[in-house]
Amino acid sequence: MILGMPNQSNSSPRAERLQQLRAAMAHHGIDACIVPSSDPHLSEYLPRRWQGREWISGFTGSVGTFIATAEFAGVWTDGRYYTQAETELAGTGIALMKIPSGASLLHIDWLAANMQPGQTVAVDARVLGLAVARLLNDALSARGVTLRTDIDLLDTIWADRPGLPTEALYEHAAPHATLARADKLAATRAAMAALGAERHFISTLDDIAYLFNLRGADVSFNPVFVAHALIERDGATLFVAEGKASPELQARLREDGVRLAPYAQAADALAALPAASTLLLDPRRITAGMRAAVADGVNIVEAINPTTFAKSRKSDAEAAHVRTTMEQDGAALCEFFAWLEGELANPQRAPLTELTIDEQITAARARRPHFVSPSFNTIAGFNANGAIMHYRASRESHALIEGDGLLLIDSGGQYLGGTTDITRVVPVGQITDAHRRDFTLVLKGMMALSQAHFPRGTRSPMLDAIARAPIWAAGVDYGHGTGHGVGYFMNVHEGPQVISPSASPDPHTAMEPGMITSIEPGIYKPGRWGIRIENLVLNVPAEGDGKAGEFGEFLRFETLTLCPIDTRCLDMTLLQPHEVEWLNDYHAQVRARLLPHVDGSARAWLELRTKAI
Repeated sequence: MILGMPNQSNSSPRAERLQQLRAAMAHHGIDACIVPSSDPHLSEYLPRRWQGREWISGFTGSVGTFIATAEFAGVWTDGRYYTQAETELAGTGIALMKIPSGASLLHIDWLAANMQPGQTVAVDARVLGLAVARLLNDALSARGVTLRTDIDLLDTIWADRPGLPTEALYEHAAPHATLARADKLAATRAAMAALGAERHFISTLDDIAYLFNLRGADVSFNPVFVAHALIERDGATLFVAEGKASPELQARLREDGVRLAPYAQAADALAALPAASTLLLDPRRITAGMRAAVADGVNIVEAINPTTFAKSRKSDAEAAHVRTTMEQDGAALCEFFAWLEGELANPQRAPLTELTIDEQITAARARRPHFVSPSFNTIAGFNANGAIMHYRASRESHALIEGDGLLLIDSGGQYLGGTTDITRVVPVGQITDAHRRDFTLVLKGMMALSQAHFPRGTRSPMLDAIARAPIWAAGVDYGHGTGHGVGYFMNVHEGPQVISPSASPDPHTAMEPGMITSIEPGIYKPGRWGIRIENLVLNVPAEGDGKAGEFGEFLRFETLTLCPIDTRCLDMTLLQPHEVEWLNDYHAQVRARLLPHVDGSARAWLELRTKAI
């Protein structure tokens, strides 16, 4: 049962904002305006100041591009958000433009096809990725269309636009920070030298937080802070809003050769670089605006940020902390699921909703040591809502959990010793043979990839088909990637590795030891149910000694996530003996690792749900 419908009362303000935008476009001689889902750091999750696409369109998904002309307005987004976008854009006059993946650039093709020679397209260069800007400029110039990047039209109409975040910085300290800031800076400088660069400019927030062993709260769920950084041979400058670092923290930073400068001075620092100096930039991780600020005569070296590789390859010490964190997270989930099953069995209970799930699972994690915050908005979707891949229950629209069906719960936590992300599906009341079939197919896909061995350096997108094969064999598919990298008390979505058919198998996606990645295949039946089963895994040597054999070095996955998979949802006729063995072995490990951390009803639930099948 759906309680309430999405609130459409904001369609009138949206219409007014769109009218104001079109008036501003006409005033400045602009024929089309692009508002990407981006900020000056190309973040996935945006501080409120840069949530312009949501402000102008009302679409709240994390991926999307808004374009307006005098006659048309649309939002381009991928299959994870189709249902959500259809609901949120209904009645606004803003069209949903469907694309195959969040990385798609079909909006550029649309502009190239619909703009006429002599017309002008505007986008704020300060929030436009350099790589995308180059593609956009090439496509438009070929049509005789001018690209203007020197104006932020939203700023001219958004009267109460939020300012920069003001939350304080803090250190990620030992023992959880296993490598000193000075050592990370030295390693970065060595990588710069190997590329022939004297300086290196970084804008991506997770790279900066990793490099300086600092954390913040400027972005929901990700413990990062808004900043730029310039690394030089004998020092480093952190461009951050004034007042965010205490005098004590500033003193400790100075000991490591790090000075603070106002956030707004980053572009000026690039403009002041000496001619003939050499600057390392990552074209995938810097905006066109920052690239344009670099002084003429500076030699540019384009390569991936060295920190992107460094933070993706967790050290043995970091992996040990993650394993401990997984035990605490798993224990919290035992408490939660024991509570949930008790509530579902209680006929006298108060109404149970998807919102209650979020509240209770967060409360269970908060009781665990070193917990900081959720790592993303909990997705708790019952029946039809579970088929909305990035569904989020709200006060205005959520479901009662009653009757029969499947409840999908995708949640995670930020701990000082690691970041978690897990999806489980549980039965409510009676479930059908079709439910069990789909659940088992998803589990088969998850187990297939979990057991894979592959050569070190395999491009991560190439692994996607291993998880899909059992699902494809049944004539079914799913519309999202199979896995994403995960940070270490950092962003829950982290590169460079990604297991997805829509990702290009570029050299930087190579799988290396120490990387943590999700495995999360799914099946979604719109209007009926959704199933996704997700564990996090660690790349480890396939052979215990890590030595290369005749055909080189191979890797395998160590499963990190510790939580039972509900065997009540299985169709045993679809499982092979080796799959039953894997599941029983996994449950034996979950039981052994979590029993010391739980008691009472949580312990009883754990023992029940890890029984061998």
